[in-house]
Amino acid sequence: MNRSIAILGIRGVPARHGGFETFAEHFALYLVKRGWNVTVYCQKNGGGSIREDEWHGVHRVHIPVNLSGAKGTVLFDWKATVHAAKRGIPVLTLGYNTAVFCAIYRLRGIKNCINMDGVEWRRKKWNLPERIWLYVNEKMGAWLGNHLIADHPEIKNRLLRFVPADKITVIPYSSDTAGCEDEGYLEPCGLEKNNYVLLVARLEPENSILEIVRAYSIKPRNMPLFILGEYDPASNAYQKQLADAAGEEIRFAGAVYNKDVVQSLRYFARFSIHGHTVGGTNPSLVEALGAGSAILAHGNKFNRWVAAKGAHYFSTETECAERIELLLRNDDLIVALRKESIGQFKNHFTWDKVYPAYEKTIMDTLF
Repeated sequence: MNRSIAILGIRGVPARHGGFETFAEHFALYLVKRGWNVTVYCQKNGGGSIREDEWHGVHRVHIPVNLSGAKGTVLFDWKATVHAAKRGIPVLTLGYNTAVFCAIYRLRGIKNCINMDGVEWRRKKWNLPERIWLYVNEKMGAWLGNHLIADHPEIKNRLLRFVPADKITVIPYSSDTAGCEDEGYLEPCGLEKNNYVLLVARLEPENSILEIVRAYSIKPRNMPLFILGEYDPASNAYQKQLADAAGEEIRFAGAVYNKDVVQSLRYFARFSIHGHTVGGTNPSLVEALGAGSAILAHGNKFNRWVAAKGAHYFSTETECAERIELLLRNDDLIVALRKESIGQFKNHFTWDKVYPAYEKTIMDTLF
């Protein structure tokens, strides 16, 4: 069988923008090694014509768009969908933000498996028209996809409102395992092993960043909270709030895309804080588990299923401050949480469980 698949819904490979891109990069390379012909659609800023090339055996289609932000992403998704429909091979769509475009595949008889990522319309950063667009596309994706992948059981429970259970397969994310940690990455950051706390996230309201910053800044902690994520308080009102609330021990490091650096920062931190409140299996939480991090996480049902006993949890700003103090003082608890984290990762989130499950689902539902 000529096994060919097109992957859409991301900005491209290699990964530079987040969890979906990281998954797409590793899964595409996995499929290539398994003898698949894999095409990944990549967004290019600016004008010009569509360009195609090869990257480590992955066929890439680079589509230029002149718009920036969400409008540029929508335009890219439209152009990528039209291009993929002309090729006529089965499609794996990562995310449902422009799922209405998938009607083209239905009209052309092209099978499409959609990863119904999170509950995107609940994010506070969207205005009302944007939330309506995302909510409608969530429903359209559930109806138009030939099969759906949910990254978390709670996402499947939500999708059951729209489609029958046999149309949904639950497959979580994986991440790179530990092994690339280098203490040498700490010195340029002004950090010392086990003497800082780490937070890796988009600096947005649904990730509880303001609550965490306030909780950490309520008293001297004698070690910094090192925050990775794009940071521009001069042009972002929420990030201006973060700057105003931050005490002297809060350090905004900006975005860091070097995976070895981020992995090392996770591994050598005393503990990591994960404040995400919206969505299913969050890649950054899985990566923290894979690094064997002790974790303090927001106590919603999504995070509790992922981290299980590998984390302590908070629901309010006051609880967050209390848990921070506990984790800073209790060395035995840190050791216990690290052991639980790596065990949870190895039992549920390694690539040898996740990627074969994706491949099997694609084979069973698209071919």
